[in-house]
Amino acid sequence: MKLIGIILLFVTSMQAQNFELRVQAKTVIPGKKIYLEYITDLGKVIKIDSAVPSAQHTVNFKGQVKDQGAFYLLNFFDTPKPQKVLVILEGGEFIDIVADGVNDEDGKGNFTMKGDYPNVKYMLELMAISKEMETKVRKWNQEIQLDQKQEKRIQAEFTQAQTASTAKIKALIPQMGSHLVALWATNFLPAEKEMTSLVEIADRLGKARPAHPQVRQFVANLQRLQGVNEGALAPEINLATPEGPTLALSSLRGKYVLIDFWASWCGPCRRENPNVVKTYAAYKDKGFEIFGVSLDQNREAWLKAIESDKLVWKHVSDLQYWNSAGAQAYQVNSIPQTFLVDPAGRIIAKGLRGTALDQYLAKLFESK
Repeated sequence: MKLIGIILLFVTSMQAQNFELRVQAKTVIPGKKIYLEYITDLGKVIKIDSAVPSAQHTVNFKGQVKDQGAFYLLNFFDTPKPQKVLVILEGGEFIDIVADGVNDEDGKGNFTMKGDYPNVKYMLELMAISKEMETKVRKWNQEIQLDQKQEKRIQAEFTQAQTASTAKIKALIPQMGSHLVALWATNFLPAEKEMTSLVEIADRLGKARPAHPQVRQFVANLQRLQGVNEGALAPEINLATPEGPTLALSSLRGKYVLIDFWASWCGPCRRENPNVVKTYAAYKDKGFEIFGVSLDQNREAWLKAIESDKLVWKHVSDLQYWNSAGAQAYQVNSIPQTFLVDPAGRIIAKGLRGTALDQYLAKLFESK
């Protein structure tokens, strides 16, 4: 009886680590596969399974979760710009996913996900909050294009809506407990304003899952981020320019430098760029420079965005996406993100954008 009990316990434990994803694509590409990808703690994406959809446009993925819980992506047909759906698994899940299979004109495909699991529930709620904000921003951008005089009103409405959105997200996080979705939720919290919340999440997850690779990486990153504070010497960044040679941040000593982390694929970054262009034009002759650090992977997309958005300042990138050496040095986990450095190379402000950046620089240069 003791041996049978041990066997049953082992089988139950194995089953608890299993998962099954039942996936349907509304649109398929004949002969092409749907891939299941695993995201490592360093952000590297690894293909671990694949299947050609059935005549009913379906595939099933089964397996055991890695690391007692991990982040996965469903990659539909691995096209140059595939639809990808994030799935957070911790074992024991049976999840149904129906996706468009292709992206729309805005580069996004819709999907539904069904499964009574905390990671599914809260991930969908976070996405709904984010989508609501994106819809408002799109509407405001259209209004500004039609009437520039509305910019002040829209900026005030944006700030109010952003505060409300962040409050909704922060209210959800305690309910997530130590589930990995709480880790993903940190992407929706700006580090420069919500450090207290991020530290609380790190403490909770660090105690509950101290050996988990994603949790360990997050805790370590947060500790380093707390070191990139105002008054600290700005960490060096020395990466390739669009022309080829490298450019070091330290070579710009003697000027006030805005380190601007961005990417061509980042919608909020691209929407912010017209404001940055105006700011640069106003202060570039007063000892102000911008050091753009791109988190792109595609060189052509990076260069095209620079040209299209008329970004005439300094640019660097190692084309390593979230593994960018610059982003790692400054522990950037969301973009756009900025650090303002004084002529001596010390950080004097973080997270300045739009009106806040203009007001800070106006006061900084008023006596110069």
